[in-house]
Amino acid sequence: MAAELYELSNGTITVKLTNFGATITSLLVPDANGNLADVVLGFDTVEPYQQGLSPYFGCIVGRVANRIKDGKFALNGVEYSFYINNPPNSLHGGKIGFDKVLWEVTEYNNNMFPSITFKYQSKDGEEGYPGDLSVTAKYSLPSSTSLKLEMEAVPLNKATPVNLAQHTYWNLAGHNSGNILDHSIQILASHLTPVDKNLIPTGEIMPVSSTCFDFMTEKKIGSRIHELQVGYDHNYVLDCGEERSGLKHAAKVKDPSTSRVLDLWTDAPGMQFYTGNYVDGVVGKGGAVYGKHAALCLETQGFPNAINQPNFPSVVVQPGGKYKHTMLFEFSTT
Repeated sequence: MAAELYELSNGTITVKLTNFGATITSLLVPDANGNLADVVLGFDTVEPYQQGLSPYFGCIVGRVANRIKDGKFALNGVEYSFYINNPPNSLHGGKIGFDKVLWEVTEYNNNMFPSITFKYQSKDGEEGYPGDLSVTAKYSLPSSTSLKLEMEAVPLNKATPVNLAQHTYWNLAGHNSGNILDHSIQILASHLTPVDKNLIPTGEIMPVSSTCFDFMTEKKIGSRIHELQVGYDHNYVLDCGEERSGLKHAAKVKDPSTSRVLDLWTDAPGMQFYTGNYVDGVVGKGGAVYGKHAALCLETQGFPNAINQPNFPSVVVQPGGKYKHTMLFEFSTT
């Protein structure tokens, strides 16, 4: 099995993906005048992803997204430990997470109903995690202006934490257009999970009202980012978005220069809002150089370090149970 590029298109949106990491590499969407731009950071070929040059551009991360404190947890009386790739923590599944493996393509249609399904069999003990886990990720274009991702995972023989996240870096003005500080965002969350100096949640659920984290109403991302040391990298508690077809409205992002709008809907309890704080001169598509705040990530997820935090919603899935996580990205213009 080799890493290849695949394309889904419906005449309005065109998305390119690779089975390496079940990754979105390119996404063309129109602006108010019908001009297309590629609104995600990434590389033109699969090789840079395989060479480890990507700071999680566009991929699916797992088995457990985000940070696990000190790279360890106990489950059913057994202590498990993981590679410390984000000292002192383990991040996004460890050294070789789901973003750095080849997924099998089990279904690919680029017809009237474009979709592609990737499958990965994670082995017992892989990156330290317990039990065999069968994972699928289906990307589809359900309407002319939307992209859907449906993730599922089934543990075969042991209880295991599962927390998959889609790690696309968005810049609605175009991947090569500079920083996203002029984008505005609304996050449908009245609380977040504050973190310690190592970016591990303290366990409390904090109201965002009257802080620099308050995006309950639409605000410019750059308006108060200077109050933070490096930028936003926080898990929001999605508790006040309207519901539609079993999904909650999580966020709305707007770019004033092109009038492009992205609405994200999800069934996950949390969303990491990340402003590309550690992107530092990565050479991407067409030779574009991506710097700090070149894009933003909207990673819907279970709460970070939930496996070690009893008051957070559990991320443990039992054998025979099923993990499900759906994201719907809707594109429009103002």
